[in-house]
Amino acid sequence: MRWSLVVPALAALAIGGWPQDGLTSHPSLLLTAADVADITATMQESPGFMRSLERTRARVDRYFATEPDVPAPTDAGGGYSHEQHKRNGVAIREAGVVYQLTGARRYADHARSLLLAYADLYPGLGEHPMKKEQTPGRLFWQSLNESVWLVHAIQGYDAIVDTLSGDEKSVIEERLLRPMADFLSVESPQTFDRIHNHGTWAVAAVGMTGYTLGDPSYVETSLYGLNRDGKAGFIRQLDLLLSPDGYYAEGPYYQRYALMPLVVFARSIENNDPELKIFEYRDGLLLKAIYACIELSYGGLFFPINDAIREKGLDTVELRHGVAIAYALTGDPRLLSVARRQESYVLTGDGFEAALTADRGEAEPYEHRSVLLRDGPAGKQGGLAVLRNGAGPGHQALVFKATAQGMGHGHFDKLHWIFYDNGNEIVADYGAARFLNIEPKNGGRYLPENESWAKQTVAHNTLVVDGESHFGARLAVGERFHPEVLYFGSEKGVHVAAASMDGAYEGVSFSRTLVLADGVLADGPVVVDVLDVTGSRAGQYDLPVHFKGQVIATSPPLSAMTEKLVPLGSANGYQHLWLRAETEVAAGELFSMTWLAGNRFYTYSIQAEEPLQVLFAELGANDPQINLRREQAVILRMQSAGDSTFVSTLEVHGEYDAAEESTIGSEGSIAAIERFGDGDNELVKIVSRQRGERYLALSYDPDEDLKHAMRIDGREFAWSGFYGLFDQNGPVASNHSN
Repeated sequence: MRWSLVVPALAALAIGGWPQDGLTSHPSLLLTAADVADITATMQESPGFMRSLERTRARVDRYFATEPDVPAPTDAGGGYSHEQHKRNGVAIREAGVVYQLTGARRYADHARSLLLAYADLYPGLGEHPMKKEQTPGRLFWQSLNESVWLVHAIQGYDAIVDTLSGDEKSVIEERLLRPMADFLSVESPQTFDRIHNHGTWAVAAVGMTGYTLGDPSYVETSLYGLNRDGKAGFIRQLDLLLSPDGYYAEGPYYQRYALMPLVVFARSIENNDPELKIFEYRDGLLLKAIYACIELSYGGLFFPINDAIREKGLDTVELRHGVAIAYALTGDPRLLSVARRQESYVLTGDGFEAALTADRGEAEPYEHRSVLLRDGPAGKQGGLAVLRNGAGPGHQALVFKATAQGMGHGHFDKLHWIFYDNGNEIVADYGAARFLNIEPKNGGRYLPENESWAKQTVAHNTLVVDGESHFGARLAVGERFHPEVLYFGSEKGVHVAAASMDGAYEGVSFSRTLVLADGVLADGPVVVDVLDVTGSRAGQYDLPVHFKGQVIATSPPLSAMTEKLVPLGSANGYQHLWLRAETEVAAGELFSMTWLAGNRFYTYSIQAEEPLQVLFAELGANDPQINLRREQAVILRMQSAGDSTFVSTLEVHGEYDAAEESTIGSEGSIAAIERFGDGDNELVKIVSRQRGERYLALSYDPDEDLKHAMRIDGREFAWSGFYGLFDQNGPVASNHSN
């Protein structure tokens, strides 16, 4: 028999409650008592799970070989006290889980001793001495870290609570767990009721505490907000932070971070209140978010858009939980190959199920696909298009960022793109300017250069007007506007995405079409980029291309600054770019630049419709603390009367074998690019040195039933839908609208 709570009828969800006697079977969160029975009975059948357990057990043994320190909170992120408290929180969880899976009482004693130490410390804490202004914590400099700590520690307490005396439970609950849950909720409404990644951790921590303590008020508050009216809390976070495709508003890096509290709290809800059917909410939204997170990666690392630490990838603990939960709920054998790549399994029932099945050889390859992930709660605020060509670790991937601002962690980079090939990032995104938790670097915080460089538009591969960033680099303005996705399609080796942007600049709008094709528009894989700018006034248009690799050749040659370097500007990110070289390109002339990355060559080409100034720049100016990486870009500058178009290509070609001292195909094949306009239609002519002429026709109308035609140089080009492809002999392909 279960309690009945009176709660709002939100989206057909209603909380069921707990046993009338208030007793909860422990453990009851991610690892349940039933899981423990199943795992311990058959653990030997999964060598992969056994290895994960033994590694955790050895880590716990090392950690508690001496009594862990529980210091007074003094340091910001990355300092000793900060890192020690983080380690202690994880140690409480791991010790509790190892106790459950081995039965060795000493692990329960380890967790108990730390919990009692914190119960002694916590009541006397005020605001942290290094507090963050907006979200101060007590144990940590910001309440976010406190929430993360409690998510870990409550799992450890849940695992050992049945070993504690009544007095010990009372001390831990009344002096630590309840005060911390209260601090994170009713005493921190600005965080708890916030629709933001900080809020996801807070509601997860308090809700999981409620389940463990058998206190429905904590769970109800976590689900529906402090007022319990559904205007905040976990359900509202699911409604507003994730799009219908599972894309998280702040981008892949923070999708990975927010995924952890979302899925671990959801699994706790499922294990305690299965009638809520939380994993079915919004058409299985949480499962979509897990899959989306996997798709937002290349070579195991997340796409580094917005405020992203570039080294984060699929092997993070957040995805280990996510993949295990998704596999347990779907049985999708492709997820097992992701789990095996992670080389570690979470010590839960879900982790055991994934490990056991993978060890039985049931994993299937996870082949990434081209996908459009819509942005915004209703999927109507642009989107992120991932265009992929080929399969396996060396495939090409083009990421087209046409998303909304992404809150405070978003960058000012509408219609920006990055490109991967052969396992490498070729056209790059800087990510965040931050040394996470490295105390000498601004206390582990975001660096000043995150604002002055990484967020600015010139740090990205998109249009910059008059040297100013989109929306004047003002968040409040950027939040009011978003791109419109015009088209997305992927079939038969041709992948196309298009979007438009109004509002980034007063009096200027722009649209962009990106095509990734193999052997159709060039001799091999090629990106075609058509950027149309409509302006009501004259202005300076810059188009940066940030690239990884060593420059091999340019045509025309660059004139290098060999004796003195000067910054490209004084503000909006330009102050951080040294001008290294430059050249002029006359109207009608082709500019091309070839670079080597890994063992392949890449040639970027653009036919100047108007005179171009080409600026070769290197990052590092006005950087007194040497905070910025030394990266490079080529910037194409046009003085425009208003309306202008940039049409460019990026070819993948050739091979360089250093061991054999062999070079094949080091020159690109594109000799000329021309663009023709006819009303709303455009035609791009690409001339190959070896195979003649290829054509890309664009109508900008995705209706596949609408027919379009252009007549150029006596030849008629007819196609239906958004685009058509042609060679010298006639049509190659036309789209079918998605």
